Amino acid sequence: MSNDSVTAAPTNISALGCALRRLESAEEFLDYFAVPYERAVVNVSRLHILKRFYQYLAKQGGIDGLPPDNAHAICRELLARAYTDFVGSSGVEQKVFRVFQRARGEHRVALGGLRRGSS
Repeated sequence: MSNDSVTAAPTNISALGCALRRLESAEEFLDYFAVPYERAVVNVSRLHILKRFYQYLAKQGGIDGLPPDNAHAICRELLARAYTDFVGSSGVEQKVFRVFQRARGEHRVALGGLRRGSS
């Protein structure tokens, strides 16, 4: 993918959402938002970085929950924060994915999954 098609900051939320859908790799996201990175960090933690970015974005209400005037800047900040989380830490330590949460004893069960035992 050519960076030329996605380097300019979009002027509205819809355009930003479209731009994000075209990005495929962690490097493309980092380049698009002009977040400096070390390739060695991305090679080890690419999925963790993107997962954490989307977790941070979800806490903001997703793309649509961002103020249109500075949505691009907020996304850049969230991605930089997600990347920084993994500069001095591993995916296992950060426990981004459910498999790592279970490894430390965290289990989440939906309320609908709980049933009263037969007596």
